[in-house]
Amino acid sequence: MTAFESVSKGLEEALAFASGDLAGAKVHEVTVAEVDVAEVRQRTGLSQAEFAKSIGVAKGTLLNWEHGRRHPTGPAQVLLALIDKKPSVVQDLLRGA
Repeated sequence: MTAFESVSKGLEEALAFASGDLAGAKVHEVTVAEVDVAEVRQRTGLSQAEFAKSIGVAKGTLLNWEHGRRHPTGPAQVLLALIDKKPSVVQDLLRGA
């Protein structure tokens, strides 16, 4: 199968899935644990402003998460779960960049 045929087949499968045809579809569900954002930040030793900047969010967003008015979702939730497991992960990766 050529690369073009492979891509075409993949696109056809994606369109079928989007239309509700689940036959032959592989669906991967990932569950990311919720974290206590304030606790995670405190374990990094960073201020609210420093932590917000280090993960690329506005300080107001961080405050909303810490006070429970909003909850991180998607990539932010994954990043916070990683930081929960290893508080230095962001600094380690940025130093290596």
